[in-house]
Amino acid sequence: MTAGVIPVVVVGAGPTGLTAATLLGQYGVETLVLDRWDSVYPLPRAVHLDDEIYRLLARLGVGEEFAAISRPARGLRLLDRELRVLAEFTRGADRGRHGHPEANMFDQPRLEELLRSNVKRQSAVTLRGNTEVTAVERSGDGPVRVRLTHTDTGETDTVLAGYVLGCDGANSLTRAAIGATLRDLGFAQRWLVVDIATDADLAQWEGVHQVCDPVRAGSWEFQLLPGESADDYRDLTRLHPLIRPWTGAVPTAELELLRTAEYTFRAQIADRWRAGRVFLLGDAAHLTPPFIGQGMGAGLRDAANLAWKLTAVLEGLLPDEVLDSYQAERAPHAHAMITLAKLIGTAMTAGGRLGDALRRLVAPRLHLLPGFSDRVLDSATPPLRRSALVDRDRLRRGLAGRLCPNAELAEGRRLDDLAAGRFALVTAAPPTARLRAEVRDRGGVLVAAAPGTDLHRWLRRGRAAAALVRPDGTVQRTAHDPLDLCELLPRRPSPGAG
Repeated sequence: MTAGVIPVVVVGAGPTGLTAATLLGQYGVETLVLDRWDSVYPLPRAVHLDDEIYRLLARLGVGEEFAAISRPARGLRLLDRELRVLAEFTRGADRGRHGHPEANMFDQPRLEELLRSNVKRQSAVTLRGNTEVTAVERSGDGPVRVRLTHTDTGETDTVLAGYVLGCDGANSLTRAAIGATLRDLGFAQRWLVVDIATDADLAQWEGVHQVCDPVRAGSWEFQLLPGESADDYRDLTRLHPLIRPWTGAVPTAELELLRTAEYTFRAQIADRWRAGRVFLLGDAAHLTPPFIGQGMGAGLRDAANLAWKLTAVLEGLLPDEVLDSYQAERAPHAHAMITLAKLIGTAMTAGGRLGDALRRLVAPRLHLLPGFSDRVLDSATPPLRRSALVDRDRLRRGLAGRLCPNAELAEGRRLDDLAAGRFALVTAAPPTARLRAEVRDRGGVLVAAAPGTDLHRWLRRGRAAAALVRPDGTVQRTAHDPLDLCELLPRRPSPGAG
């Protein structure tokens, strides 16, 4: 990288930006994170993440700390407007295929505090608050000029970046700078977000509730009626009738109103996620309705997908063209999750009286459908589309594009502990000396899947004898002979501890 040019500048220190910076820092990539605020935004937004994202948090180094500030969600209840249970889907096991609970409830500010503290442990990463980015200027194939203002002093400055990651939210300046626009996917609803603090025991079920009501739907928020606004619920006296079904007999004196705010939940996706050396991640690239709790997780998936590729390009191990696989893989995946969220939201809240009657009739019988409960609770997300770094067979369903399970190996270690951000070649065939040498010389990790183990069964279900697993846990290609996969391994060093 040219002198005076910072290899990567991240705009925005929310969960997506901090995740991208931490992953880059673990590889030793010099990274500057810029954020207009000096500290964490204090109010909750995201409240749920699945085991795929929990797995990523563990890789960042905050898995145990996250466990201390989160709790597993025990399933899903569909309720009618009187909060009577229409259907219940209960989770059994505490750990899924990736070694963590499949659904987890948490407070976003506390998670962001963990991520901020953790990123500061990376010697290659600098986090600079009170810094508002005012312009992102591209110049051919050269470095990107990032103009900024220090909000505490009013002074202006400019930095040159090899690459810029725009993690600056729904009103992204970076998105505007590359001429990208958000494409509307046909969903907009006004909802009231309410945050209440109390030490009282609310005696609530330890799962997720969804109120299926075409008039006043509710999950973690309440749908606003025509003519209503958040101003109508600024005090507990007016708000109490709305929240009483959840707080029960707890007097208002024991409830502290932290916030009421109006949000318009939208379904949108950017038409382009990359322009040369500038990329969009998180809400800058896509907006998801909240019904399946995947909004924040989508941004962290963006970061995991891009960070290792960008590192490999910076180190000269992969050509710049592979960075086009970022949008090719992530945009269809994000679109699929947005579509699912829209579908769930519509199924739970739409249709007026007829829809309400159908839900009352159908919901209590859903558990009778073979496999339906398992599908509702399955945390697995769709496979990535075919790309330069995903070699999927177009004619049959295989493992390529899917996440490899974070399976338990010997001595309580898991796959991610062994791979540590490198490529892993998982093989059911006994490793030969030649195979061991090829994988070692290319900086990869060889994982022998012995008969009877979870990884061995996973390979058999995928009709493969070996799988090449990328640093983000995604299967790049499968084969019957593991030596056929070695040529895809870039010769790279192990990531540093930071």
